[in-house]
Amino acid sequence: MPIGPKNIVIHELIGLHVRVANHSDPSLIGVEGTVVDETMNTLVVETEDGEKVVPKRYGVFHFRLPDGRWTEVRGEEILSRPHERTKRGYKKYLRRRPRVFREPREEHIR
Repeated sequence: MPIGPKNIVIHELIGLHVRVANHSDPSLIGVEGTVVDETMNTLVVETEDGEKVVPKRYGVFHFRLPDGRWTEVRGEEILSRPHERTKRGYKKYLRRRPRVFREPREEHIR
C-alpha cells in the first residue's frame, strides 16, 4: 500500500520531509528537515543546523508525501514504537480524517 494522507500513521516515517507546525515547546515550532530516526516518543530531524530531537507528544507535524502533497499529523497519532505502530496502527488508520494541502503556508503554522 503506497503511503498517503490517511495511512501515514501506519507507515515508516524515516526519510520523509517534516515541519513542526505547532508544539508545546515554542522553540521547536518551524523546525524543518528530514526524519533520520524515530523512537517511541521522539523524531530525530536532520536540519540545516544539525540534528534536532523533537518530542512527538504535544506536537503537530506536517509531512511531505512522496507525491508532493503535505498532510498534518498530530503527535498523539504516531506516539508509539515505530514497529508497533506499523503493525497495530490499523484502527488509527481507519479513524483518521487527514488534512491535506499542497504547500504549508503561514496560516497552517499555529
